[in-house]
Amino acid sequence: MYRLFTITCIYLLILSCQSEEDLGYEPTPVDFSIPSNFPSMEYDLNNNPLTEQGIALGKKLFFDGRLSSNNAIACAFCHEQEFAFTHHGHTLSHGVNGNIGFRNTPPLQNLAFQKEFGWDGAASHLDLQPIIPITNPIEMDETLENVIEKLKADSDYPHLFKQSFEDGEINSANMLQALSQFMLTMVSSNSIYDQVKRGEGPVFNPLESQGEQVFNQKCASCHSGTLFTDQSYRNNGLSINSRLDDKGRFLVLERQEDLYKFKVPSLRNVEVTAPYMHDGRFSTLKAVLDFYDTGMVDTGTIDSSLVRPDNSLGIDLTEQEKESLIAFLKTLTDPTFLNDDQFSEY
Repeated sequence: MYRLFTITCIYLLILSCQSEEDLGYEPTPVDFSIPSNFPSMEYDLNNNPLTEQGIALGKKLFFDGRLSSNNAIACAFCHEQEFAFTHHGHTLSHGVNGNIGFRNTPPLQNLAFQKEFGWDGAASHLDLQPIIPITNPIEMDETLENVIEKLKADSDYPHLFKQSFEDGEINSANMLQALSQFMLTMVSSNSIYDQVKRGEGPVFNPLESQGEQVFNQKCASCHSGTLFTDQSYRNNGLSINSRLDDKGRFLVLERQEDLYKFKVPSLRNVEVTAPYMHDGRFSTLKAVLDFYDTGMVDTGTIDSSLVRPDNSLGIDLTEQEKESLIAFLKTLTDPTFLNDDQFSEY
């Protein structure tokens, strides 16, 4: 009787393992809900429909250090959720073997609504963006070919890819699309600002209201719309970092007019994404506003919106206006996004 019970248990275990391994492509679709106060999507989901399986695979890849040459630097290493997926406290990104990058890690949020990615827009599609850090010798220092071989050798990935993609192949195209599926779900849309604009109950206090007025008068020409960026590339008058000599957008298209221009960053969750600017030179929002008031320098391609009528550079800001602006900017913090378990590793 005991022998028969043991055999039955083994048989059921084998069937369970087989059913898991044989589970094919039966995707569970996921609807992408655009917040009512957001623009239309830029990413075409027709070419990469969201599924529960694809998102789960992308999440596993996002936290997997094997995407780097030393098997230790995952995407999540430089993109920490509680800081809007930035590398909190680090002026510049870190990589394999203690390498230091040459730019501050940008946040990952609302990527479905963006046209280009990175400080210089070198990635023109979200599916292509991860290639840059994976293959960068300072950051993850790996090749796509090596990554794929490591994934193929893993015990979990074969059936995860089979469940996530119709061809079931472990290849770079599917890996990149899975990462995109996970990153597309990173939508930050539930800040106090959003709730106020959607009429969901909260209202701005007097200081925040004043800050919004100042923002609309003096900041919104660049940080426009619900995303708080017009997604353009501008030279905002930063002095040239002699150690990095980062030429910005010029490195992508090699046009002289693009020298020292960087993508206008979104200000969503800006309260938690310090340090600021492409090289992380400012540690506080007050320092940023002081710079715009009195710290700009002429590097040849300064945005015209930052030139005063007397040809001096900057944005006139009183101390009271700076205080109110910071109060308003803090209403863009989205605790729901920063603490959502769907983005956590465990």
